[in-house]
Amino acid sequence: MTTQLTPAQHAILSYAHQHTDGKIVWFPENIKGGARNKVHTGLVNRALITTDQKDWFIAAEGYDALGIPRKAPVSVEAIDAVIESATPRTRDNSKQAQVIAMLKRPEGATIAQICAATGWQAHTVRGTFAGAFKKKLGLEITSSKEQDSERIYTIAG
Repeated sequence: MTTQLTPAQHAILSYAHQHTDGKIVWFPENIKGGARNKVHTGLVNRALITTDQKDWFIAAEGYDALGIPRKAPVSVEAIDAVIESATPRTRDNSKQAQVIAMLKRPEGATIAQICAATGWQAHTVRGTFAGAFKKKLGLEITSSKEQDSERIYTIAG
């Protein structure tokens, strides 16, 4: 399945591929201020661009979405170096921070409680546990279930 790009995303990635060896340096004239930040965040969230801690470049997924061959293979060592130098952060007022606080409580939290607090659907909560919390933040999420009750999730440690 090919990733569908917005017109702005397609223009930005195509320009970077054709003019700057994959480096993201240009946005269409009609995308300014907050809209530019929103488009950039969309590219990051969809893993279409990646950073070397200084500049942004088209990621492998970005090349795939454009339907063109990747510029050059990225070594595992290079990926590991970027991962080790990156320090994941959360905003104190974000839904993610709110869920982490719920999971750190002694009584933990159920999927239903997290859904009620965040407005997320159950599959979004489970995906956040697996993706953002376990993979990106390295948190260990444990669960327990008593007979005739909902499963309770907590952050270990």
